[in-house]
Amino acid sequence: MTEQFTAPPSGSRRRPLVVVLFGGRSSEHGISVVTAGAVLRAIDRTKYDVLPVGITRDGRWVLTADDPERMTMVDRRQPAVEQLTDSDRGNIVVSVDPTDRTVVRSEHGTEPKVLGEADVVFPVLHGPYGEDGTVQGLLELSGIPYVGAGVLASAIGQDKEYMKRVFSSFGLTVGPYLVIRPREWQSDPAGALARVSGFAEGYGWPLFVKPARAGSSIGITRVDGPEGLEDAIAEAHGHDAKILVEALVRGREIECGVLEFPEGPQASVPAEIPSPDARAYYDFEAKYLDSTPGMVPAPLTESQASEVRRLAVKAFEAASCEGLVRADFFLTEEGQFVINEINTMPGFTPVSMYPQMWQASGIGYGDLVDRLLQAALRRSTGLR
Repeated sequence: MTEQFTAPPSGSRRRPLVVVLFGGRSSEHGISVVTAGAVLRAIDRTKYDVLPVGITRDGRWVLTADDPERMTMVDRRQPAVEQLTDSDRGNIVVSVDPTDRTVVRSEHGTEPKVLGEADVVFPVLHGPYGEDGTVQGLLELSGIPYVGAGVLASAIGQDKEYMKRVFSSFGLTVGPYLVIRPREWQSDPAGALARVSGFAEGYGWPLFVKPARAGSSIGITRVDGPEGLEDAIAEAHGHDAKILVEALVRGREIECGVLEFPEGPQASVPAEIPSPDARAYYDFEAKYLDSTPGMVPAPLTESQASEVRRLAVKAFEAASCEGLVRADFFLTEEGQFVINEINTMPGFTPVSMYPQMWQASGIGYGDLVDRLLQAALRRSTGLR
């Protein structure tokens, strides 16, 4: 399986080698594998050579099969890197020497095998240990260009508390929230619960309790009263030690994609996520398992569409993003756009909203992948 990979020829006339990096240690591991399958299927093999590298749930980097058909959900079960590799044999090693971009497969008792010289990495990783600046920092040390946001923007995009702080400082409107930090919960859980109850007295129930540094709607609970609060915090703590509590913002859910062009970031046509029928919010099952359709383009007035596109680009620039972002807003009954969050590596599965919005804007999936790779190849690593 993995032994079938042949290193591309060296020399100036070779095609750029794209390392598609996926999987990872977060609770979004399976979604990352699905995303990688779609990206692998879309990359133009006449233009690029491709090296699929998976990160197992325990954090090992391994060579995987280049087989998108096995990287899909089957009977609502998510795929895993371990299903695509001889994961007990050999690790992938990337040098932290910026003058040496070789990717090596190292196996105990055998001579390391050079798999090629990486020109660009497409890290289709979601959540901690991948989307949060950690992998981006490693790639900066290695001197390898990569798709998407840099270290700072990735960290801001992952931590919803500091994301909101940055947006507020740039004049973007955010909804009411509070944070329960790990030390507070460990030392005074009763005080933390009392603080949340006071927050609810000011803003009303329901509240949304979520991990501060997770995505794909994992670990989120809608809490309709004090009796459900401790269970919701326990659920969120299963994914993150820091908890975010948000007040309900009543409004329509509007999303907008931002893509980096040579002349600067531009926004797609916006989309609207319809109000869920049986669910409390737009949760993981609605996003990935039931393929709940969004409305693309969103039924907005011309001025509303123009405004949300402007705000999406403003959020992109406020967080110093690069490559791509999906910006999520609420449109209140008063006509105000409240930014909920940005996603620096948004879902890229066939049913994901980001590619659908760009499809409606005239950029198909394959072209979108190519534009992201070209944007990454134009950039250098390091301070910029």
